[in-house]
Amino acid sequence: MESPMVIGAAVAAAAMGGRYFLTAWQAFRTRPEVPLLRRFYHGGFEKVMSRREAALILGVRERAVMDKIKEAHRRVMMANHPGRRGQPLSCIQDQ
Repeated sequence: MESPMVIGAAVAAAAMGGRYFLTAWQAFRTRPEVPLLRRFYHGGFEKVMSRREAALILGVRERAVMDKIKEAHRRVMMANHPGRRGQPLSCIQDQ
């Protein structure tokens, strides 16, 4: 007696799950392509750089720890290095 009801509920759940999966997949495929590197602050720069603007450029909080600031600075410098496009980075040593 209960088996047709259980089978019907399982089919309905599978159908709703499949519908959710298909809509999520379509949204995933149509999303804008994001480059592998993080997007950095491009700007309207001020005449004198403030702490806020420096934090926006580096992608950290204004009150970040010095280690995070140094790592963010290194990441920005590596991303903007002129030798980054297929040439060896012999002048930059990994620390």
